[in-house]
Amino acid sequence: MNRLNYTFLLIIIFQCLGMSQTKDQVLFTVAGEPVNVSEFKYIYEKTNGEKADYSERSVNEYLELYKKFKLKVAKAKEMRLDTITSLKNELEGYRKQLANSYLIDKEVTEQLTKEAYDRSLKDIDISHIMVLIPKNPSPTDTLAAYTKIKGLKKELDAGADFVTLAKTKSDDKTAVENGGRIGFVNAMLPNGFYQMETAAYTTPVGQYSDIVRTKAGYHIIKVNQKRDARGEMDAAHILIRKKKKDRVVKNAKARIDSIYQAILDGASFTELARSLSEDQQSAPKGGSVGTFGINRYEKNFEDTAFGLAKDGDIAAPIETTVGWHIIKRIQKKPKAEYSIMRGRLQSKIKRDERYEMAKAAMIQRIKDDNNFVESDKAFDQFIRTLDVSYLSYKYKPDTDVTKKVLFSIGDENFTQVDFAKFSADQSRKRMQIGRDGDIEQTARTLYEDFVKASALAYEERQLETKYPEFKSLMREYEEGILLFEATKILVWDRASQDSVGLANYFDKLKGRGKYLWDDRAEVTFYKLKAGNEKMIDKVRDAAKNKSVTEMMDKFNKKEEILTARTEVIEKGKNKVLDALDWKAGTLSANEVSKRDKSTNFMKIEKVIPPSEKTIDEARGYIVADYQDYLEKNWIQELAQEYDISVNAKALKKLIKK
Repeated sequence: MNRLNYTFLLIIIFQCLGMSQTKDQVLFTVAGEPVNVSEFKYIYEKTNGEKADYSERSVNEYLELYKKFKLKVAKAKEMRLDTITSLKNELEGYRKQLANSYLIDKEVTEQLTKEAYDRSLKDIDISHIMVLIPKNPSPTDTLAAYTKIKGLKKELDAGADFVTLAKTKSDDKTAVENGGRIGFVNAMLPNGFYQMETAAYTTPVGQYSDIVRTKAGYHIIKVNQKRDARGEMDAAHILIRKKKKDRVVKNAKARIDSIYQAILDGASFTELARSLSEDQQSAPKGGSVGTFGINRYEKNFEDTAFGLAKDGDIAAPIETTVGWHIIKRIQKKPKAEYSIMRGRLQSKIKRDERYEMAKAAMIQRIKDDNNFVESDKAFDQFIRTLDVSYLSYKYKPDTDVTKKVLFSIGDENFTQVDFAKFSADQSRKRMQIGRDGDIEQTARTLYEDFVKASALAYEERQLETKYPEFKSLMREYEEGILLFEATKILVWDRASQDSVGLANYFDKLKGRGKYLWDDRAEVTFYKLKAGNEKMIDKVRDAAKNKSVTEMMDKFNKKEEILTARTEVIEKGKNKVLDALDWKAGTLSANEVSKRDKSTNFMKIEKVIPPSEKTIDEARGYIVADYQDYLEKNWIQELAQEYDISVNAKALKKLIKK
């Protein structure tokens, strides 16, 4: 390379570096470790949600918090907590759990959910030509069906009329009458018809699709028209039937017309529906048929209901095969936003064939993107090493199997030994598949699983590189683990275990009124056994002046009918006690227990004025405050120990108001 070219190359490199710095500048450094703007924005927006307005006050407040967080992380790394095996295992376990779902959710679930939602915004009017396949088809059945549909497709391509071909050659028996017209459909179609749905939503109006397969058979789909989705409607109707017990009702039209006229004259639709409608299910509900979408009712009924302009509108009588209807629009349901529909769609998608199809497509994409190469020769050699033990729980990987490469993905090789170990781990499935005694077929089925699992695992290892959000999640969790462990060692454990430090801290706060008891009362709870209610007045009179011991001696001479317990209770802790006059000798009203029918009352023995708690009495509060004290001191020490440098220009760019 000559000097000119070299200089030109350096200029390009420096320009690229400058561009990348502009895109993601360093916001601040802690002990020389940079924290980029992108990292701060990610955690700021995630923590603050809708309140992440990038105001000067909001940004500066969160920056101070994040600087403290990073100081603690720096200390944790200096303590080499990131090398502790248990913490590394915890992080790896979290990564594995997150990666397993992240890749599928990102590349399969989310895409299919968005696809289903976007499709649901349109209704598609379709026709089809179908060739049926038996429920449990043999290869011969499938081939025969495919050959037939391929021939029909060829006729269409040569100019044959779609309707004529559907009427004469489609296996859909209704095609004789409707020319293969299914009518309007909306995503999602039932499980097993994803390819039909895809053809419907991707084929241009007026054209027909390529051959698609569903669980019913092979199809060619023609798209007749598209429209904005009708969505859902709440409606009510009044029905007058045309037939009763197979006999035609001659005056049905006249009756519906008279009802409609009554409505126009001001009569209540709801009351007329209750008294005159011949739909026994909806009449008691004022004619309400509930919420429905397309293809729930006959076309004329549906078109009329959705044709009403606004809530409360009532259509003139229309006819269906059942009879005559007057339809009232109750409420047109607006299409829910994607954020609302997302969860509902995801649960449906995960039960649909499209989910497995998309996973298979993703695995194929991984293989294609990462130069997947496999060796049939190495696999055949592996099969020859197997015997009947492979089909039982007794199978153990043969350590003498050569380590030839079965396949490679990217820069990683997967050998015969790797597959042997995988096979050993899959004992239940291995024995289930191998019930018919076919060793080779069992191995091939497990091999396909091994390839899929290996491809997914390979892609999961690339997640930090491919998805910045995943990298941020992992950094967030790693630093969270380190922060927790460092805080536990230096603050929480110390606060609970350092008895000398805790006592010194408590002594400093003595006399400041921080740990005080409120007014307290020494209270005796008396309980008079059921069946002795007539004695309650005597017991109460004696209790005013006698001690607990004297009370027990007086009333329990023959048998124990009176029990008592004495407690010290702080003001505000007992509603009955709080309502009393806080004076020594005060008695509460009698109360009969629902459980054992005993009669109960309480007596205030003495009132204890506010006083300072001992260290044991206030331990829970003191430990919590001592933790806060230690943490504040720790932050101050860290700020002196580690240098923090903030990029003022980058910070200024972040602030929007």
